[in-house]
Order: sequence, then structure tokens, then C-alpha cells
Amino acid sequence: MTHTLEPVLDHLASRQPQIEAWLKTFLRIPSVSADPAYASAMGDARRFLCERLRAEGLQQVQLLDGGGEPAVYGEWMGAPGRPTLLIYGHYDVQPADPVELWRTPPFEPTQVGDRLYARGASDVKGSTTVALEVVFAYLATLRACPVNIKVFIEGEEETGSPTLRPLIERYRDLLSADAVLSADGGRASATTPTINTGARGHAALEIKLRTASKDLHSGRYGGGVRNALHEMAALLATLHGEDGSVAVAGFHTGAEAPTPRQRQDTAAFPYDEAAFFTEVGGVSHGEPGYTPRERITLRPALDVNGMWGGYSGAGTKTIIPCEAQAKLTVRIVEGQDPAQVIQAVLAHLQAHCPPGCGLDVVAMNAGSPAATLAAEHPLVMAAQAVLQTPAGPTPIHVRLGASVPITSVFKETLGIDTLMFGFNLPDEDVHAPNEFFRLSSIRQGVAAWTRILDELGRFKPAAFHAR
Repeated sequence: MTHTLEPVLDHLASRQPQIEAWLKTFLRIPSVSADPAYASAMGDARRFLCERLRAEGLQQVQLLDGGGEPAVYGEWMGAPGRPTLLIYGHYDVQPADPVELWRTPPFEPTQVGDRLYARGASDVKGSTTVALEVVFAYLATLRACPVNIKVFIEGEEETGSPTLRPLIERYRDLLSADAVLSADGGRASATTPTINTGARGHAALEIKLRTASKDLHSGRYGGGVRNALHEMAALLATLHGEDGSVAVAGFHTGAEAPTPRQRQDTAAFPYDEAAFFTEVGGVSHGEPGYTPRERITLRPALDVNGMWGGYSGAGTKTIIPCEAQAKLTVRIVEGQDPAQVIQAVLAHLQAHCPPGCGLDVVAMNAGSPAATLAAEHPLVMAAQAVLQTPAGPTPIHVRLGASVPITSVFKETLGIDTLMFGFNLPDEDVHAPNEFFRLSSIRQGVAAWTRILDELGRFKPAAFHAR
């Protein structure tokens, strides 16, 4: 730590109660982007953020509208010759449903020990607050930041960022930067320092299978005609072999094999395989030749997310369903084209569809490709310097099994890379009832964000674009 960081860190430590209070006020705003009933609250969240950005001295504070929920923007550009960092977060949250399973009111932050319970606490208002408070602390104490800052707080992350691309295209010049430092995408472990160096990509498909023009009486037709649910179940079963490997021709096209470094890092990650499956009441299953941890982070996957049709109400209705539907998603790795992978899945389903059945595409989303940060990228090197302590373990590079579309969107539209540097943890019930964020993560997070901005300021802007 350089001496010049001491005022910033001391300021942040002294302000812990105020930071917590501000976060609680933020959490009381029910900014649910998926439900139009919360449109007023979405506006309240934007005003709340804009007022704070202006009060702390950021310039160009405004809303960026791409045709959906606007993003909040503000900048500090007082470090000529230094890198420009786009700091990403999002102010929208998931719906609180099912509300009856919450032990405390979802939009009334409740502190229990070190845990702050509220919808959006972990995803991602807590980590967004951490990032903003560090910028504000630099300006309050040193009157300057080590890098140029562009704050970008999205309002559609929880609905899949549907207008993020047109928004970026509309404000391309304003959003130009050397890299993205994201408050979203948290830590993989509470005890071992980890650096997120990538995430799997994804794509989605919804299909409908028809076997007749209408539902049929199972007494009159049972045993004599095809049943849509039977056929859908049989069709989906062809997607995998008995060992769990994907049986779709072309599914793995372009997939890069895990590197020795990736496999070594995955093996070094503290992972209790038995506890992992016991916690969810499941059993290990999947592509042979890889450990469970490798399968969920380094390899492609194909999953059926839902299948439905026929009658599912109370009692009995003796029908043969004429129609069944299913939703599928794929997770892909570096080197794969999401559009090609999902097309390969569709081609397989069409080829294996039974005679006399009709198969239609209800919806198809090509999603986004996998994202990867090289070990020598300035973002990774800065994180390594911050997270490595003299007496502590060496930070482990990890890849996320989930997909983070913003990483590929920023790369595609602005040509810049993203480091996910959030401080939420995997057990904080994100998207579920009783979501929480650890208050100790605020203290840890502001210290790390203070240092990583300082470390990134040591690089020349050109270093972020070198290949």
C-alpha cells in the first residue's frame, strides 16, 4: 500500500455506518425491472443515484436511454494520460416472489448479525455501493482518482439487458474506455482469493411438438395414437448419452480444450465435491473425463429447463395431450459460436422428431459467447497484486459456470475487456427468498477497490489494448 492511499482507506473506514445507511436506503427502493408495476420505483432509483453522483462531484451525470430502462451515467475525467475505466453495476433487482417465503420484508433491509437481508442486497446493490463509495472517497480526500472514471449503472440486467447494445451504440463516444471494472460477478470463495478470468457463454431455444389437431380422450384413443408428452420426453432424451455426455452432432465444434493452467487452477480451488452435491440433494453426472468442477466451469453443457403440456390441475383429466413444449439452454466455452451451437441442437431435434409429429420453434436466442481474460491482462495483473497478501494464499484464477452477457457485449460493441470484481459470495441466496449481503464484505470490498484503482493507474492506456 502506498502512503497516498491511507487517507482514502481511513475515510472509508470511518464512514462504514454512513455507507451501510445509504445502502439500506437504496435497498428500500423496489427497483424491479421485470414488472411494469414497479416503473415508478425504477425512476426513484435513477433519481436517487443521479443525486448522489452529482453531490459527490461527478460530471456529465445523465440518463442514457436505449429504448428500455435508462442507465445512469456520470464521469470524472481529471487524469489525463491515465487509463479510463468504465465502472459497471446495475440498479434493477429480481422480483421478490415468492414473498411468503421471506423471513423479513424483502424491501425493508433487516440486519441480522453480519448479514443484511433484502432483495438486491447481494445482486448487486451491495457491490455497486462498494464501487461508488471508493470513487467518492478518492474525490473527497485526494481530490483525484488514479484513473479516469466513467460510471455506468444499468437498469435492465435482470431482464437480460435487451436494449444494452442499442444504448451503447447510441452513446458510443461517451462510453469509450480502456476497460470495464464490474461490480457484478462476485467472489467464488469466502476463504480463498479468486480472480474471475472468464465465464461460459449461452444460448436458448424453446420448441413445441404436436401429435394431433386437438387433445384426445385417453379412453377412446389411448394406446392407439402418439402422445405429445411421451414423444417430447423421448425426443429430449436423445440429447444426452447415458453417461451424461451431449449426443448432438456438432455441439462441441470449435470448443477449446481446457488449458493446463485452467485445469491446475480448477484443481487448486477449495471444492468439497461431496458437500456440493449433498447441499442440493443431487448426484454427480456429466461428461466423462472431467471433474465435476471442470464440467460446470470449463466445459459446454446442454440442459432442459422445462417441459410441459396436457393437464396439470387438480384431480384427473383423462386426455392424451396433442401438444408439448420445452425450453432448453446451452452453456458454451471459448471458441464456440452460440448461434451455431443452438442451431446444432435444433437440427438434432428435427432429425430425431418421430414421424407424424410436427416440431416448431417458439423462440430462439443466440445469446452471447464465452468471455476470457488473459493472465497477463492489466485487469488480471492488478487484481493479482491487490489480492495477494504476504502471508496469504496465491489468488486462484477461476471461470464462472454461469454466463455474464455484459462481458461479451462490451467486447463486441466497444472492444474492451471486463473484470468482474464484485464482493458478493455464492451462498447469499441471489434471486431467491431471503437474499442477503455480508456487511463485512463492504469493509473488504472498499479496501480492495481502493487498491485496484491505484494499481490500474500504473498502466499506460495502450497496455489494455495490446494483443
